[in-house]
Formats: sequence, structure tokens, C-alpha cells
Amino acid sequence: MSALNALRTVVPLAVGLVLGGAGVAMFSRSLPGEPGTPEERISQLEHELKKTNGELAALRVTSSEEWRSSGPSFRDELRKIADDIRDGRPVRPEDLIRLTQPVLRDLSPLFDRMRVRGEKVQIEAMTGELARKYDLTRNQQMALAKWLQAKSEENARRWSALVTQKAVTFHEIVQASNDLRLDEGLDEFMATQLRGEKLRAFQAERMDQRMVKVQKTADRAVARLDSMVALDEAQRDQVFGVAARLSRDYVPGMQVYGAEGAISVVPQGEPRDAILAVLRPDQRVKYEQESTRLIEAARKDAAEIGVSLPERWDPLNDIE
Repeated sequence: MSALNALRTVVPLAVGLVLGGAGVAMFSRSLPGEPGTPEERISQLEHELKKTNGELAALRVTSSEEWRSSGPSFRDELRKIADDIRDGRPVRPEDLIRLTQPVLRDLSPLFDRMRVRGEKVQIEAMTGELARKYDLTRNQQMALAKWLQAKSEENARRWSALVTQKAVTFHEIVQASNDLRLDEGLDEFMATQLRGEKLRAFQAERMDQRMVKVQKTADRAVARLDSMVALDEAQRDQVFGVAARLSRDYVPGMQVYGAEGAISVVPQGEPRDAILAVLRPDQRVKYEQESTRLIEAARKDAAEIGVSLPERWDPLNDIE
């Protein structure tokens, strides 16, 4: 996710939270009222709603007291941000995050129920696809669904723990949104379920999927840097190889090919430094000049929506 695209998601977050809760309420009211199972389901939903209301009331008291005692009130912070926007002063993404954190904490029980509903569809789709492709037995399908559910809950706990930290940064939230994948670890789990030709077919398909993602990441890095400093053909292959191996989807043994054949470049140091090490001294000077221009352009782009650019933003730090 691009840092600037992610920036645009922070501003309407509070509104989205309210609309999401309203949507769930509207959905529950739209359920059919005929006798039988639907009525029973409505009764269950009403019970869950009462339980959620109780949890929210308790959380509202607890979190409000905690946040009031540790600094300015929600109303004070909201007024300050509104004043900054009205007076043309940029608002930091971290300020918006701090503002919405109490709301996230108060409404977490409701969001958990919304998440479960949404991810249930995704889990069913993944289970059905793998069952069809690899002829999974009923027990294997149940085991896969259980594993995916546990993974979903683990990701939810990690996300909740992150976004409610008082010191969390905008960069950390963007990074987490890229890192928390439902299929992370799926290869190892399926190795316990499949054997022989089925396992080899699954592993081959997963390798192909990873290769596509790695190539996209590497192509993006080459295009970005080439547009800034005009790489020669050998450098394009080098940048491609370095960026490919820096991709989170790269695995040892994956063959990476450029215009001149297989690439065996091994990145050294930090990702950004490893890519820039390919440049000649004159290109490095040009890169610094272009980087300054792009950062200023990105700062103006962010200012158009009334926020400031995240700290340490760099043209190469949002390639993946």
C-alpha cells in the first residue's frame, strides 16, 4: 500500500467506524421475520447486541477515564485538529491516529463481530478452492477451515494490539496492513495434509504465485529508479535482482531472471541502501536531486487533503 494512498484512509476513519456500526444495525433489522429459524436467529442477534452494548458501556467508562487522565480530552483534540485544518495548518497522520484510538478501543467488540462475518466468506472461499483443486477430504477441509480461523483471530489480535498502542506510528500501521496475511504459513500447514503428487502440485502453484508477486515488486523498483536516474541494462538487471530478493515473497531457491539471464545478486545492508548501491556516483547525485523533488511533490499532494507527509518518507520506501 502506498504511503500517500494509506494517508487518505486515515482522515475518514472516524466516519467509517460510525457508518460500519450503523450498517450492522441495519442488517440485523433487515432479517426476515417469518416463524422458524430466522426468528430464532434474530433472537440470537438481539442477545449478542445486548451483550455488545454492555461491553461497550464498560469499555467506554474505562477507556475514557484512562485517556482523560493521560492527556487532553477527545473533544479538545478534535477541536485542535479542526482549528488546524481551518487555519491551513497540516495535520500529522499520527495526530489522527491518536484521535481515533479511543473510538477503536471502545468499539472493538463490534468490529470483531464485523470482521468475523467478513472473513467467514473469505475462509469458505479459500477452503472450497483448495478442496476442489487438491481433492481434500471432509476432515481435511474442516482442519483447513479451523487453521484459517485461528490465523484470522491471531491477525486480529496483532492488529488490535498495534493500533491501540499510544506510541504507534503511521508507518507501522501501513506496514502491518501489508504484513498481516491470512495465508501466511499456509504452505507449512498444507504440508501436513497433502502427500505425493498433490503436495507437489500445491507447492508448485504456491511458488508460481510467489514468483508473480516477487516480479511485480522488482519491476516496480526498476521502473521507479529508472524514471529517476535512467538505469542502463546491466543496472536494471541488478536492481531487479536486489529488489526481488528483498521481497517478502522471495524464498531461497527461487530463480530470478533478467534481460541477460539468471541473476545472482545478493543484497547487502538495508533495503534502500542495497538498491542504491547499484548506482554510479553521478547517478547517486541525480537520485538525491530527484528524491528531493518527489518528496516536495508528495508533501504538496498530502497538503491538498490537509495532512502532513509521514516522517522519513522516501520515494523507494513504498515499492512493495
